[in-house]
Order: sequence, then C-alpha cells, then structure tokens
Amino acid sequence: MCRLLGYVTTRPTSVVDVLGPDDFETFTALTEVHSDGWGMAWHRAFGDSTESVSSACNASIDPQYKTLSEQPLGCCGLVHLRWATGGLPVSAENTHPFTDAGYAFAHNGHIAPIAHLEAQLDPASREKLIGDTDSERYFRLIMQCIDEAAGDEADGVTRALEILVREFPNSSLNALLLTPSNLFAIHINSRVDSPVEALREMFESVEAIPASHATEYYAMDYRITDDAVHVISSGVDAEGWTRVPEDAAVMIDLATREVTRLHPVPLA
Repeated sequence: MCRLLGYVTTRPTSVVDVLGPDDFETFTALTEVHSDGWGMAWHRAFGDSTESVSSACNASIDPQYKTLSEQPLGCCGLVHLRWATGGLPVSAENTHPFTDAGYAFAHNGHIAPIAHLEAQLDPASREKLIGDTDSERYFRLIMQCIDEAAGDEADGVTRALEILVREFPNSSLNALLLTPSNLFAIHINSRVDSPVEALREMFESVEAIPASHATEYYAMDYRITDDAVHVISSGVDAEGWTRVPEDAAVMIDLATREVTRLHPVPLA
C-alpha cells in the first residue's frame, strides 16, 4: 500500500515543480504512513531510456530523495512512497519501481494470495523475480502479457488486467507503468476498503490520519494543463484536480500527451 505520482510534460520538470513546493511538502509528509522506502523513474526526453533510483529508506529523511526531487530529471516520470504490506520485508529488492527493458512499475495495493499471483507467470517470468512482493509479480505479469501481445503495450496491459480482475476481484490494482512510449495509469479498486484499522493503529485519532486515507485511500486524481498530464493518489487534496473514475485505466502518450482509455475491464 503506497502513494503514487506520475507526470508527462513537454520539458524536463522537477517533481517539486510538478506539484508546487507546498503540495510536494504535503505529498512527502505522507511518509508518516508510507515510510518503507521510495523510488523514482523518468525519461530525460522523449525517446530516451528509462532511468530510476530507489531506496528502502524513509523518503523524508533521505537526502537523495530531496536532491532528486528538486532536479528537472525528465519530461515524464513517476514517484512511489512505500507502505510495506504486513509481513513483506523492507528491502532494496522489494522497493518500487520495478524495472526491466525500459519499463518501470509502481503499485498501490495488495494482491493475495501471492502464490496464486505467481502461478499466473510462466517459467521465464518467474526466473526474473528477485523480491518477495505481490507488486513485482504484478509487474512481471504485465511484461509477460505485453510480450505475448507482440509488444503491443495497450493490448498487453489490458490482458494482464483482465486476468487480475478475474482472479483477484477484491484487490487494488492501482499502479503506474512508465514505458518507452507511454505512461499507464491504472485505477481499479472498487471492491477494496480503505485500510482504516491499520491506520488507526498508527494514530491517536481518526482526525490525525492524513487527508482522505481513512475514507478514500485508493482514490486517484488527475489534472491536464496546456503542457502536462499529472496523476496522483489521495492524500494531497489540492485544488485543480479531478477524481479518476472507478475501475479505469488510461494510456498517456509521452510524445503527444494524448490520453486514451483502455478497453473497459469488467469486474467479475
């Protein structure tokens, strides 16, 4: 369970400038809950290879996070703040984003049982696993399906989501996938409740829980400007954002910023 931020812009932009200093501070303050590591991925320009950095440290006290967030790293990218699912280790191997062949993936949710998720993978995909998380297995399923679709990213992502919705209808599939050509934003979670009990254990009162976490933990918002498309998970609650519809997935073209909704994924 984590926080996500994705962006596609016309020019290299720092993460701080994506949100503005005040909202970026609010986003980073969500490490009060999401303290189990962080990661970023980006393209310096359209057509460039994907670069990424991740750390199992709390972002709010990691100087590398602050340094990178203030740099105009690229024209597109994603940020992930991790809240480790109970029982899964806080380690470099389990820290998002997961990357391979120019793709970077970050997930907000939990897909269980993990053994059944791993069973959806072919032997070649299972051999590439290095960590313990359901999120990495989710990523490997997407990569496997894109390969089966002869490299068609939209078809591959849709195939993977169809499998996951069928096999795990009560799981949050919220995720960002940065590819050589697109940023995919996935918001599929309508059967999942906010983790209220886990949050209450961390705070003295419901009022102390960060904004929207107790009621709309899995919500995602977006905004489209003249030169950018942004998507963010709940917790910042700033003006100018629009709620992403339930159970939707979109593909944002990195070159044109055109937003295409994927074929609807019906819930079982």
